[in-house]
Amino acid sequence: MKIALVAHDGKKADLVSFVLQHRPLFQNADLYSTATTGRHMEQAGLVVNKVLSGPQGGDAQIAAMVASKEMDVVIFFRDPLGKHPHEPDVQMLMRICDVHNIPLATNYAAAMLILKGIKCDQLNQ
Repeated sequence: MKIALVAHDGKKADLVSFVLQHRPLFQNADLYSTATTGRHMEQAGLVVNKVLSGPQGGDAQIAAMVASKEMDVVIFFRDPLGKHPHEPDVQMLMRICDVHNIPLATNYAAAMLILKGIKCDQLNQ
């Protein structure tokens, strides 16, 4: 399973904490992240494949992987109250997930539901 992990600056610590809390469910997955989020993940001892930072095109790179059916899940902890100059890229990533029917979590609660689905799927295999 390939999982993209992305977070706005104000949510990076929350995403790292989330992944660490549920590390066993992420252990067998290939993790992908934008550069800055990826550095935070690496500092926490996680192994991730990094693309460019979001404002430099990383969101678009993740979207291209989604469109190419190279990504199974996207977890993007968004900061809905902050200003983000690359917001069109974020909107494009979310639209591409919808177009290609790829699960997308933009907050903790949605990410938990996706993880529960992954866990159930693993138990049924």
